[in-house]
Amino acid sequence: QLQASGGGLVQPGGSLRLSCAASRTISYITSMGWYRQGPGKQRELVASISKSGSTNYADSVRGRFTISRDNAKNTLYLQMNMLKPEDTAVYYCYAGVTYRVNPYWGQGTLVTVSS
Repeated sequence: QLQASGGGLVQPGGSLRLSCAASRTISYITSMGWYRQGPGKQRELVASISKSGSTNYADSVRGRFTISRDNAKNTLYLQMNMLKPEDTAVYYCYAGVTYRVNPYWGQGTLVTVSS
């Protein structure tokens, strides 16, 4: 019900744009965001955005990544610039809704930053 896309292989210093589209079966979306899990690491919050557009970023990505959303399209984005090898991870999107405690999750998209 959440479809993430846009991952791939990019050189250090490069850019990628991730997208996460929510199906029409998901309504009353509140906050949305991205987590990531790198090799041998725990899953961590990368960025989140409220329905009104307030944003929050992990210190490690602030100033390089930009999260945005299109509420009309139920789509979430993550623009990633100045990518570093340590950004290599599987990126998961989520969408919180008003009618249940647990958010919906996307399937994950792999980002590999390597020369």
